[in-house]
Amino acid sequence: MNKKFRKIIAATLALTFTLSLAGCGGQKQEQQAQQAQQGEAESSVLKVGMECGYAPFNWTQLDDSNGAVPIQGDSTFANGYDVQIAKKVAESMGKELVIVRTEWDGLVPAVQSGVLDMIIAGMSPTEKRKESIDFSDNYYTSDLVIVVRSDSDLVNATSIQDFAGKKITAQLNTFHDTVIDQIEGVTHHTAMTDFPAMRVALQSGVIDGYVSERPEGISASMANSEFAYVVFEDGKGFKYEANDTAIAAGLKKGSPLLEGVNAALANISEEERQQLMEDAIANQPAAE
Repeated sequence: MNKKFRKIIAATLALTFTLSLAGCGGQKQEQQAQQAQQGEAESSVLKVGMECGYAPFNWTQLDDSNGAVPIQGDSTFANGYDVQIAKKVAESMGKELVIVRTEWDGLVPAVQSGVLDMIIAGMSPTEKRKESIDFSDNYYTSDLVIVVRSDSDLVNATSIQDFAGKKITAQLNTFHDTVIDQIEGVTHHTAMTDFPAMRVALQSGVIDGYVSERPEGISASMANSEFAYVVFEDGKGFKYEANDTAIAAGLKKGSPLLEGVNAALANISEEERQQLMEDAIANQPAAE
């Protein structure tokens, strides 16, 4: 066998070996992914992320009154509409609920990485978010309001255009912030990290109002008499897609838990959902 022929054979064998390793590697990665999904489905706990600072959807309290759940790694408890929905989902799936306090911007990455099993945090299933994670069926639907000081003339507003020239803000990285510019001549104030921060800014006069969903507006006005919320006349409010004000649970793409979540939500009647929200508003802390 000449030297040239030996080189050809050696090269062929090397290529075959490389392809074999690549095939094994691909199979191994696929098996690991399947095992991870199986482990996720079979786990006895359900790790749910939320801010624990967006009443009446979720908040932090010092004890377990009114059905609150311990926050992982903390001595405090989480409660609110999201918590009560999460309890029903976990019970339906036969899992122990674990609440993981997570900043808003960290929720989607935490689900993608597997740190969380799902997000139940007053999150809307927008088209942009659907590019990154999957969503369950909706478990609540609301509308947009603007929260203002109760001693302001703005409490009598009937149209978003009544806020022309006013300093209006919303939570950072939410669609609430994107609708503000529908107000002609508005002073679009820098978005803020969370709702407690916006309430402080409103109370101190840094802003004239912030965009929110109706339950949070009700919550703000009940927690502090200095706040009120403005509901707009038909055709005079913000324009947005229906999913923008719907609320759903967020899960990792392809999560095997999705079917179980939807089954659990299907067993919660509309009447029960409304009662849960009324209870959450009534049970929220007096101030955040």
